[in-house]
Amino acid sequence: MGNKNTKPTYIENYEFMNTTRWLAPAKLNLFLHITKRRANGYHNLQTLFQFIDYCDILHFNVRPDGQISCQSNAENLPPTQDLVWRAATLLQQNSATHFGADIRVNKKLPMGGGLGGGSSDAATTLLALNELWQLQWPRSALAQLGLTLGADVPVFVHGHAAWAEGIGDELTPITLEEPWFIVIHPNCHVSTAKIFSDSDLTRDSIPIIMRDFIAGHCTNVCEPVVRRHYPQVGQALDWLNQFHPAHLTGTGACLFARVENAVQANEILAKLPTKWYGFVAQGQNISPAISQSH
Repeated sequence: MGNKNTKPTYIENYEFMNTTRWLAPAKLNLFLHITKRRANGYHNLQTLFQFIDYCDILHFNVRPDGQISCQSNAENLPPTQDLVWRAATLLQQNSATHFGADIRVNKKLPMGGGLGGGSSDAATTLLALNELWQLQWPRSALAQLGLTLGADVPVFVHGHAAWAEGIGDELTPITLEEPWFIVIHPNCHVSTAKIFSDSDLTRDSIPIIMRDFIAGHCTNVCEPVVRRHYPQVGQALDWLNQFHPAHLTGTGACLFARVENAVQANEILAKLPTKWYGFVAQGQNISPAISQSH
């Protein structure tokens, strides 16, 4: 990781510094297989991450006094439990910078939705403060630090669609088509721990390669367990399956379907029952946090 003994670069004329705006995109797991359960309780998996252009928005203002504050419109989330605050504090401690930051988070991604919102926010925080604090850490070091916050953080730090193995941290960048998706959130919060501890979860999927994914020889092994524990997710999957094949992302609760174009996606969205929430988004191989970096 970064050299803790490097003298921090100080920025003068703080009055000229403007608050900067950064994006934290959602991701989709285009499939999810579990190939083994480790002795420590973690799982080896295979998945394919692709970003979509639906994002949380984070605002940063550098402080010279080393204080870190974080405000978010997320409900029932104490600031000290927020991955944004934790990421900022972790980077500050490991870089020995004298800078701090005021951070404001405008949450659009639902919590517990399987879209990686918290991990994405943490990754964007690391990327933004690395630049704003002039640390010049390589992305690989930021990703290693981010892994201590969550297995999904590294893919957001690297910012490229990727084939993932291990616990989701062994990443191979990949270029995919960038299709349109309709994404539905059935207004429930899925507990990832509950799903991964369920005895009925398939943990011995045969490893596949990219060719198998293209041929359609893959699924999300969490779906049957999520359907049993969260009937509203199953109802939403059945509803979307009327139009296009629907898939769970991660452990849910969000689900998605690939569609031909934005017009078709919006036509389906217009029919969505009012008890659920949905949106239209396009796949992105390069994270907006990277492509729109400052």
